[in-house]
Amino acid sequence: MKVLLLGANSQLGWELQRTCPEKIQLISCDYPKVDFCSKTSIKQCLETSKPDCIINAAAYTAVDLAEKEIQTAFKVNHEAVADIAQYAGQNDIRLVHISTDYVFNGKNYRPWTIEDSPCPESVYGKSKLEGEIAVRDILKNKALIIRTAWLYSSHGENFVKTMLKLITKKNSLNVVDDQVGTPTWAYGLAKGVWEFIEKSLSGIFHWTDAGIASWYDFAIAIQEEAMGLGLITKTIPILPISSKEFPTPAQRPFYGILDKNMTWKTTAGLNPVHWRVQLRAMLKELN
Repeated sequence: MKVLLLGANSQLGWELQRTCPEKIQLISCDYPKVDFCSKTSIKQCLETSKPDCIINAAAYTAVDLAEKEIQTAFKVNHEAVADIAQYAGQNDIRLVHISTDYVFNGKNYRPWTIEDSPCPESVYGKSKLEGEIAVRDILKNKALIIRTAWLYSSHGENFVKTMLKLITKKNSLNVVDDQVGTPTWAYGLAKGVWEFIEKSLSGIFHWTDAGIASWYDFAIAIQEEAMGLGLITKTIPILPISSKEFPTPAQRPFYGILDKNMTWKTTAGLNPVHWRVQLRAMLKELN
């Protein structure tokens, strides 16, 4: 099977490349080879690749900047996705599209299920939802949409690597403790994506690691695990604060836990792994 990976330079894109099964002929593509704001560039990439399956891991993910760069966010997260889905539908190509917990407003006290109605509040969330809608409207039940959250990897910039840098440079840190989600190692998600493809699954699925945490909990765990592995030489006070004490241009979901029951039942070969176990494994890579 020939698979075209869009967004190859992203955290997930990088993990998809290194976990790619041997039987897959993978074509990796990202900016500047393809410009996701250009219909012509997207079409040229798709026509040149002639894939059997497309994984769209490309996205505009600058959540706060999206509040200003609204047009760009919607071009990449909605219009480009619609173009990709249209081409896939016209050429009988399978599409796997990666989405986010930000399609929900986070005002909940139980995990979000695939039956829950999306209700985004940020420009980023709204643009990602429009991308989902385009995929569903164009391809109906012939596409796979995977929602995930709080991704990190040893590749690229993310919360884990930022915390490690700040712990080294600062004498103390303040971290929000009233936003709850699930830290997710992109490596595990990548393996899940390949299993979804192998099983020819379609519809909407949720994927994160197991367990829950606040950003404060996550930061504490990063420091403890990094110290144990010798990645840092000191620990510093990490203090919990509220979101009101750390205002951002974009509103973050208060409760971003995704219900994965259907996912675990469907991907029986991939058992859920707690986020702290996955964090330790990723930090060992950095070490």
